[in-house]
Amino acid sequence: MVGPETPSTNENVKPAASDGSTLTPFRYAAFTVLWIATVVSNVGAWMQNAAAGWLMTGLTQDPFLVSMVQVATSVPMFVLALPAGALSDIVDRRRLLIGVQAAGVLTVAVFGFFVLADRVTPGGLIAFVVLSGTTAALIMPTWQSIVPQLVPRAYLHPAVALNSVGLNISRAIGPALAGLVIAAWGLASPFWVNAATSIGVIGALLWWHPIDDSTASRLPAERFHHAIAAGLRHARYNSHLRATLIRAAGFFVVASSYWALLPLVARHQIAGGPTIYGLLLGAIGAGAVCAAFVLPFLRRRLGPDRLVAVAVAGTSGALILFGLARRPPIALAASVLAGISWISVLATLNVSAQVALPGWVRGRGLSIYVAVMFGCLTVGSALWGQLASWAGLPAAHLAAAAVGLVTIPLFWRWKLQTGAALDLTPSMHWPEPVLSQEVEGDRGPVLVTVEYLIRPEDRALFMEALISLSRERRRDGAFDWWVFEDVAKPGRFVETFMLDSWLEHLRQHARVSNTDRELQERVRGFHIDGIPQVTHLVAAT
Repeated sequence: MVGPETPSTNENVKPAASDGSTLTPFRYAAFTVLWIATVVSNVGAWMQNAAAGWLMTGLTQDPFLVSMVQVATSVPMFVLALPAGALSDIVDRRRLLIGVQAAGVLTVAVFGFFVLADRVTPGGLIAFVVLSGTTAALIMPTWQSIVPQLVPRAYLHPAVALNSVGLNISRAIGPALAGLVIAAWGLASPFWVNAATSIGVIGALLWWHPIDDSTASRLPAERFHHAIAAGLRHARYNSHLRATLIRAAGFFVVASSYWALLPLVARHQIAGGPTIYGLLLGAIGAGAVCAAFVLPFLRRRLGPDRLVAVAVAGTSGALILFGLARRPPIALAASVLAGISWISVLATLNVSAQVALPGWVRGRGLSIYVAVMFGCLTVGSALWGQLASWAGLPAAHLAAAAVGLVTIPLFWRWKLQTGAALDLTPSMHWPEPVLSQEVEGDRGPVLVTVEYLIRPEDRALFMEALISLSRERRRDGAFDWWVFEDVAKPGRFVETFMLDSWLEHLRQHARVSNTDRELQERVRGFHIDGIPQVTHLVAAT
């Protein structure tokens, strides 16, 4: 059992002035156990990824087909991210992780036997990578969603950084270890190692017993398709998340180039073997690990926006070195610089997405972030692979470097981590609706009206505040919103918004945050006659 020091969701904890050192989250037992199990499992996963990339270069020398391994990894993440996020928010996250991990173990173990029997074709390898990517896609939003259940909100920065450290430790060890294991026991062995290490994660999840952090547990779970629609609607009207998604898109299209083309750099441009390829991947991981421990200092000195700009410039520098590399030392230097830049951007973007999302939609919001990330990695991998086929590897790397430099001023207007100061704890200040009869939960649509009486001279300020409030209404579930002005009585306004069902309106009551409450009080401050009148209308049956 998790000890008393292990917190549940800590959205009510405001970020501290200092988010502590990078190692602070290790004070919490659940975080430590899951972190160790995940690092070990990721070592196996990176061994498998390196083996798959190297296996494809042995099956074909076509740069486009080689890059399709990265595409096949990314496509499921893009296609399934939002459904996976919806599942994360409406089912038990722990059980979902255990079930999908178990299915992944079986899939990888079986494919290892096909590799051993030498029955793998390029198409078969790509199909396996898609299937393996599907299991990863189903659990990635959930893994990210449980981070606030493992540490207090004040330590979210170092927790995300440590997760990136763990990923990159495994990236540093896994590919290099894969080269040694392949040389000793053949290409099938990394797949079996990955299956074995995943069992440790299942054991850690069985040990972990999280405290239920649902703010609306008394209500039935959302229906799957409604949950997806609600997640998309929230993302559309969440300006803090939207800015993060735009910045992420610009970076991942550029960064996809070295991930997709690295096997070809190792095999053809510097004429190396699987050991060199593993060392290059390991150097990326080592650079990321080293950078993680100075990220708190860099973040305090530069802030999130300038830190990402510097890291994007570093990525472009790494791509230039990859384009010029003809010997291992230059390629290794490029890999280290790429790893430093990668974790600087990835940790900053991930925290920016986390702090912009309330608990009820965290899985879906993060899944949209994951979809953007892997969608851009997919498109970028195919783009740079095709460009390398036409113009050669150096030209593709230099073109990607140029695009990276252009994105810095192009996306500067969208700021990161602007949601860090928000208090997204549910305020629960809306009173229960007064009912004359029982209303069935699926009855709808529901029309809510709020009547205001304001001074005519306050009209401009009132409308400005009301428009801001409209975005909050839509984020929390409303699919339509209007404001009407009485032409016979100056200063009388009626705000209306609609929801799918009565149950969805009750969920809206539980979703309104303390930050939303402050905005609502600002709007109601313009009302000059007591409390604005609120009515609830349900479609007649």
